[in-house]
Amino acid sequence: MASENRKNSDKNKGTSLEDYDSKMQTLIRIEMEKAEKRRKLLMVFLALIAVGSLGYFGLYYLTSSRSGGRMDELSGLVGSDVLSNMDKNSGAGYIASLSQKDTDEAAPEILEKYRTLYNSNRDLIGWIKIADTVIDYPVMQSDDNEYYLSHNFDRKDDKAGCLFLDHKCDAIRGNDNFIIYGHHLTSGRMFSSLSDYESESYYKKHPTIIFDTIYEEGTYQVMYAFRSRVYDETDVKFKYYEFIDTDSEQEFNSYMNEMKAASYYDTGITAVRGDKLLTLSTCDYKEENGRFVVVAKKIK
Repeated sequence: MASENRKNSDKNKGTSLEDYDSKMQTLIRIEMEKAEKRRKLLMVFLALIAVGSLGYFGLYYLTSSRSGGRMDELSGLVGSDVLSNMDKNSGAGYIASLSQKDTDEAAPEILEKYRTLYNSNRDLIGWIKIADTVIDYPVMQSDDNEYYLSHNFDRKDDKAGCLFLDHKCDAIRGNDNFIIYGHHLTSGRMFSSLSDYESESYYKKHPTIIFDTIYEEGTYQVMYAFRSRVYDETDVKFKYYEFIDTDSEQEFNSYMNEMKAASYYDTGITAVRGDKLLTLSTCDYKEENGRFVVVAKKIK
């Protein structure tokens, strides 16, 4: 019994470094020092990741805040005459440049309230606003659908980008359907709130969209809200982003039927060829290359 107790006691004591010979003790100490160095390096690495992450998010929200502040400034310039004498003094008038337009038609005169903003950036093509939401932004247009994904109103690099009209749309001649694109940001700005239209109750609280081109005011009634995606060119699918103009009533009705079938609810609003439509598009992260889309009809 006493012998058994001594064995248990020895087990409870465990093995110590001194139980090994001097050579083995040296090897063990070397391995322990290596393990401690690895632990310290790992801690430093994790600390750097934490600092980097905090810095990234801090910079992101600072940039987002500045971007939001700048958009508020731009909103304040709607209707302002701060720069309104710029073209008057040069004798150029308020006629938009036609360098991007393949047309012999004279451009209409720019609305008074957008003259100052247009003088600040001649890529301005309009302004969009949805009451009681953050959507209250200038709409730009360039020669492609890439530039304003990563540049702001001041043409500076900005991941938030700007809202922009599809480069194939013509604000002078008009189209069956204007398409406006914008980012879905974690800050909630730009077109992030579009996905709220998935709820019919949200639609009922926000049934109309104001979209003015720089030439003409416009009010649109929401018709459809649905999810889609960007497909491969070879995919035979309904591609809402290809719907700008139609060649026939049949083609127009086909687009209407596709969107109505995809919509989350029936608004009761319909359209016929000759009506002017507005499509708002943003990224949706529920699937790869996903998009959330809101379609509206011009009512005045």
